Amino acid sequence: MSTTAIRPPPATAVPMTSLRKTALVAGAFYLLSFVSIPTLSLYAPIRDASYIVGPNPGTGVIWGGVLEMIVALAGIGTAVALYPVVKKQNQSLALGFVGTRVLEAATIISGVVIVMTIVSLGQAGAGPDAVVTGNALIAMHNWTFLLGQGFIPAVNALLLGSLLYQSRLVPRILPLVGFIGAPLLVTSVIATLFGFWTQVSTRSALLTIPIALWEFSLGVYLIVKGFKPSPITAAMAPLSTPTDRQVVPV
Repeated sequence: MSTTAIRPPPATAVPMTSLRKTALVAGAFYLLSFVSIPTLSLYAPIRDASYIVGPNPGTGVIWGGVLEMIVALAGIGTAVALYPVVKKQNQSLALGFVGTRVLEAATIISGVVIVMTIVSLGQAGAGPDAVVTGNALIAMHNWTFLLGQGFIPAVNALLLGSLLYQSRLVPRILPLVGFIGAPLLVTSVIATLFGFWTQVSTRSALLTIPIALWEFSLGVYLIVKGFKPSPITAAMAPLSTPTDRQVVPV
């Protein structure tokens, strides 16, 4: 005569779901986009048109360009990582977010090309006659930065914020910060365009803080918490295969 003993299955690590991985990757890309903060000081030498007279080694400026390239790729990474999730809410807006992220990356890379041109001329020692060229290149970089990294993040916040607010994939307070930051950032850009204040100023910095807070807090939340349960995450979650019990003959 035999009996059976019901044993629980052995304890195993809970596998990380694809949604959790997506949240981690997107959050990491968002935080990686903040590595360019030191460029404000690294680019300081080239703001003087006499830099191009040279010769100047430009090592710090080159490192600033490298950091901005990382930011450009990280920006595309956030859109590519989030697209499979947010497209369930609205595919048109999700595609728009990918497009604006790519456009932002293109403007960043364009700015890096301009900066590297200034560095090359400075290393070669272009001479006093090249100061006019230096001023032109600096102006090109300033406008590229203003219209690219200054304006497009506001569009990004409106597109992605709308998707996340409607889907409730994250607490609604996060996209609300983006909604507040977007018009403030646009206000700063318009004020700079019409000469009310300079691009690097206290007012500009203050109006930029909310959009930076939106992106930073979103990155932290996605890494720490991941996506909240919602109809979208429920639709994307894989079917589970429960193992109720294990019967072992005695």
